Amino acid sequence: MDSIKRLRLSEFVSGLIAAGSVVFTAEEAVRALGISHGAFLDAAERLQRRKQLLSPRRGFYVVVHPQFATWGAPPPSWYIDALMQREGSAYYVGLLKAAELHGASHQAIMEFQVLGAKRMPRIRAGRSIIAFYYRGNMEAVGAGIEDYKTDTGSMKISSPALTALDLLRYPQASGGIDHIASVLSDLAPGIHPVRLAGLSARLERPIVQRLGSLLSLIGHEEQAKPMLDTLRGRGPLSWAEFEPQQAHGRFQAPARARRDPRWRVIIRREPQPDA
Repeated sequence: MDSIKRLRLSEFVSGLIAAGSVVFTAEEAVRALGISHGAFLDAAERLQRRKQLLSPRRGFYVVVHPQFATWGAPPPSWYIDALMQREGSAYYVGLLKAAELHGASHQAIMEFQVLGAKRMPRIRAGRSIIAFYYRGNMEAVGAGIEDYKTDTGSMKISSPALTALDLLRYPQASGGIDHIASVLSDLAPGIHPVRLAGLSARLERPIVQRLGSLLSLIGHEEQAKPMLDTLRGRGPLSWAEFEPQQAHGRFQAPARARRDPRWRVIIRREPQPDA
């Protein structure tokens, strides 16, 4: 009986591959195979041990196509949209991963970075690590989310403008200010200034101030100027730290800081882009 169950699940998985699909849920398989949930779990466990199936979240399964057998899983881009739909969470692929997809990357990206409206733990899927970052105001950044074509359909990613803002909003996930400066130097030409200004009107002002100051420092004033006009229209600006951790004493800061009067940013250390 067990061998029959394995064969039927194997056939089900093979049928998915033939149809160009890589994901399914436990409920879908139980209905298709006409077996109990327990019998399905037994069969699925066997396929997982044979590295033919992956379950990144309970009840959600990813078929490991033979071409990715040594990786242990297909790329997250093949199934992230289906996974987040299963979780019922708005999302987009962002930060350094989005920058890479937009052609701006100076180092190998170690994480597949996803921002979403739901708090989720990191997932190790074969050689990949999917890292989730919580964003509570997804509606505010809707204009900066784009569809990106993948080998199995599409996924949501941040536009160059939203990516730039997020790099400053999540600096630790972005490799710190020096690496951010390097990435922005490649990303900036693809940023639409007016779209950047529109997004900045709905985000935290210190983030906007830091990004504007950094864009100016690396020679992309054209992208930053409309954002400055929008920022000034929101009322008087308080001074913002360029690197908040510097002000909080986590790193040794120079005795004298420089002030950027246009963006009202306190710069305690000049950014040093990666070589």
